[in-house]
Parts: sequence; structure tokens; C-alpha cells
Amino acid sequence: MSVQGEQQGERPGRITGFDGERNGFRRPFPVTKRSHAARSRRYAALDLGTNNCRLLIAEARGTGFRVVDGFSRIVRLGERLSCDGVLSEPAMSRAIEALKVCAAKLDLADVASARLVATEACRSARNGRDFTDRVRTETGLDIEVVDRETEARLAVAGCAPLIADDAEGVLLFDIGGGSSEIVWIDLTSRYRLSGTALVRCIRAWTSLPVGVVTLAERHGGTEVDETVFADMVADVRQMLDRIDPRGVLAEAVARGKVHLLGTSGTVTTLAGLFLGLKRYDRRQVDGTWLDHQQIDTLIAQLLSMDFNERVANPCIGADRADLVLAGCAILEAIRQRWPCERLRVADRGLREGMLMELIEHDRLARHRSRRSRVSVIGAAPTLA
Repeated sequence: MSVQGEQQGERPGRITGFDGERNGFRRPFPVTKRSHAARSRRYAALDLGTNNCRLLIAEARGTGFRVVDGFSRIVRLGERLSCDGVLSEPAMSRAIEALKVCAAKLDLADVASARLVATEACRSARNGRDFTDRVRTETGLDIEVVDRETEARLAVAGCAPLIADDAEGVLLFDIGGGSSEIVWIDLTSRYRLSGTALVRCIRAWTSLPVGVVTLAERHGGTEVDETVFADMVADVRQMLDRIDPRGVLAEAVARGKVHLLGTSGTVTTLAGLFLGLKRYDRRQVDGTWLDHQQIDTLIAQLLSMDFNERVANPCIGADRADLVLAGCAILEAIRQRWPCERLRVADRGLREGMLMELIEHDRLARHRSRRSRVSVIGAAPTLA
């Protein structure tokens, strides 16, 4: 596990947006036309992953934000990427159609600032740069391909409100489509740090080159029995066994005050099953606690279902039925390597982390501007 230092707390780099004028939209981006006195500033965050395309548009509220619009679509951009090494034409077309919807929403929302990122599929594909150039041409969106460290930090920033107050540490994991990020947050010296400031408590992080799409393509995701599942777990476990060779994290977990914090479709599916939801409800799922035995029971329940039963389940559906057990295998490997007693489920992550950082960055910039104006006024000569 790579140990990180000063870079953990740095601000995000360039803020990417879209050139609406070039593609027939009404105006260039960003927009500052709205009266900010009348309405709160709006921010947007887009996450184009290996499996999903997600957008959030929000207004700043106090120390957080209020979501005013959103979009999510499974596009499977990384389909066959692990086999072919390139993004396929059908996958790119699906993603671009989803991004056109996002571009229209952004154009109508009058956002003050936005960050639009792509992750593992675009990082690893040989034609990733060509794809982002095509996205810029066809949609006007300028997508930033972030590195794994940035992805891990944003996940922490987005999920920080769900960290237990009495925890001495948190093992956060984000099971994606093409990669899985794992972050050790050491809280033994956090003092009064909270919110996005908890990124300063990141002690180590790593990124596994495996996600639900790549693992399902490797082992099969439609027909998964206990043998196939065990092979999936062993595949991931051999990657994890090379991490934390001195057992420092394992010792912290053994003391019993470290909990898991998971952000992915895998853990939200497990929470939905646990709650017995007839229809997925983010408000009920986000923040749910699951203990070790409950997770065992839920994974066994999924293994007992055939593919059609998984499709019929309202918390899984056709889009995830062939991926959910691959995600459970990654979770199981993490639990075997670092057996924490409790897991907290997060239906939040990169987008929320980006929004919080954008809002904080904007707030600090405006604060510095006000201080600068006060200094200028204070330096002016008084009238005799």
C-alpha cells in the first residue's frame, strides 16, 4: 500500500467544463449570468466510470449542498477492455449518448463551477485520449482523466460524513468497474478535523487493477456457483496479499476500532437486500450499518439466486445481475484480508467529493477576495 504525504490535501487541478457555443448550445461554460443574490451558486460533478456515467448538480447549503438535478446511466464503457485493450465503438457510442444528456442538463443549470472526470476505463485504454477528444467534439464536454490517487482522495472527501465519531481508523473501499481503490484513514490524531479535511488523515492507499466488469469478464458473471465465486475471491486475494506486508494496517484492524466504509453498487445492493426494499431508495441505504454475520448471510443469499432471480430483484435488476457477485467477491477478499466487524454503506463517493471540494475552493477564494478588498479600503487615506 503506497504511503502518501503532503499531496493528500492539495486542491483539485484544472476545472473542466464544456464549450457550449461550439456545439450549438446557448452559451459557453461556466455561466455567471444568474443573480447570485437571488439564488445560490450551483456546482456540478460528473463521473464517467468503467460501468456508469453519473452527474450531480447542486447548490451550496451551509457546510454542504442540496442536490437540484442528477443523472445516472449504465453505459459499460469498459466492456471487453480487459480483453482488447481498447474502448469498443458500441461502448463509446453509449457513453457519448449519455454525455449528451449531461451536457444539456449542464447548459440549462447555469452552474458556476464544475469538474468532469473519467476514471479507469479512459486511464487504461489505448484509445482513451482519442475518446476524450471525440467527447469534446461531439458533446462540448472537456473530460479530465484523473489518476488513481485523485480518485481515492475524492472518494474520501465524498464519504467523510459517514465516518463513525468513535473510530480510530477507517478502511474505505470503492469497487469500480475496472479498478478498486482502498484507502486507510488513520484517525488516531484527527483532533477536530471533519468533512473534506479528513483527507489529511489518509495514511496509505492503493488501487487494484480489478473491478466488477473486469472480474466478471474473467470468470463469468451470469452463472456463478460457490466454486466460481471462490476462484474470484482467490484472484483478488492474491493481489491484496502483496499489500501491507509489515502488517501495520492488520494490527490496527485487530484492535477493533476500525470499520469498513464501502462506496459502490455492490455494497448499496447488499444494503437494499438487507432492508428488504421493494424499490431502491438511496435515503434508506446511505449510512446503513452491516455487521460481519449479516454480510455473510447476504452474500450467501445472492449465491443461492440464479441469474433470472437476480434480474428480478428490484435492488439488482438486469444492468447489475451479471456484476453483483463479482463485486461481492472483491468485498469478500477485502474482509478476509482485514476482518473488520462492521461495514458502513455509502451511496455517495466521487461526485460528492468533487462537489465538496469545488464549494470549499470557491468559498475560500471569495473569502480571500473579501479580505483583499478590506485591506485596500484600510490602506486608503482618510479625508481631512
